[in-house]
Amino acid sequence: MGKGGERVEKVASVKRVDFHHTETKEPHSIRRKLILEKHPEIEKLFGYDTRPAPYAVGLVVFQLTMAYLSKYMNGPVFFLTAWLIGGAASHALSLMTHEVSHNLVFPTKEQNEYFGVFCNIGMGLPSASTFKRYHMEHHQFQGYDGIDVDIPTPYEGKFFTTPLRKVLFLLLQPVFYGARPDFVRPKTLNRMDIINRIAIVISDAVVFYFFGIWGLLYLILSLLLGMGLHPCAGHFIAEHYVFEAGHETYSYYGPLNMLCWNVGYHNEHHDFPRVPGWRLPEVKRIAPEFYNNLPQHKSWTYVLWRFVMDPEISPYSRVVRAGKVQGTIDDTKAE
Repeated sequence: MGKGGERVEKVASVKRVDFHHTETKEPHSIRRKLILEKHPEIEKLFGYDTRPAPYAVGLVVFQLTMAYLSKYMNGPVFFLTAWLIGGAASHALSLMTHEVSHNLVFPTKEQNEYFGVFCNIGMGLPSASTFKRYHMEHHQFQGYDGIDVDIPTPYEGKFFTTPLRKVLFLLLQPVFYGARPDFVRPKTLNRMDIINRIAIVISDAVVFYFFGIWGLLYLILSLLLGMGLHPCAGHFIAEHYVFEAGHETYSYYGPLNMLCWNVGYHNEHHDFPRVPGWRLPEVKRIAPEFYNNLPQHKSWTYVLWRFVMDPEISPYSRVVRAGKVQGTIDDTKAE
């Protein structure tokens, strides 16, 4: 492209060539201990909270209703509806499967697992069961390469280096989140994984039979768009990408938390994964001295913009821990 083009490309390309490496322990277990020593009353927030369940049921019904109505939409209206409205609804359902992965909605593990499968009906693709198994390891071993599959692979860091490529990375987030675990840390299917997949194949077949191909496409497209280049999907980048040196988890206290079960309270969530999402604001209220001075995000949409445009930020902007993990890897625990 010549010297001018080379200079622009050099400026636009990311500057990082590796992850942020550390030998320190993840910060949440340390802060949890300090907070509980000062505020033991936080333990009263532990447990489950059924209040969000009816809203999640309503979202599944809403998505199925929109799938039925999709046959009356023209192309542009169908796409915009699936992206903006369906994307928000399916993302909220995906974050409900996050809540049930911690057993935070119903009293028993089995009730939470089956409710996660139910939420997948409104998403069109099975994910709840396998997500739980990998997500528990993300909490137990945050930052350990090869175990915490939330961390992008080096191939992602090397390729997504320009604004245009980073936009592609955001669009393909649901693909990476779905496929990366099978490449980095494959697991044998368990009973619940199989039940999850069979249930959604059946529900998709029912949607196809009664609502047609456009109804089924609406559900799947809503999920893919809602988990990709969508304001709600900004939390994927906001939560653990390094925006300020020395900090690997960030909270967001804005209005999208009302749709996303307060997943934006992410420092609070990692400090206390046994506290349901709707009680996480209470953690911050009780222990403000531990959270008010931590860096936080004001907007998930701005997070996406900065990820694309800031040459300091890329898939390499994650903390990776050195050394062996402490303890036994158990994908049934949340702490």
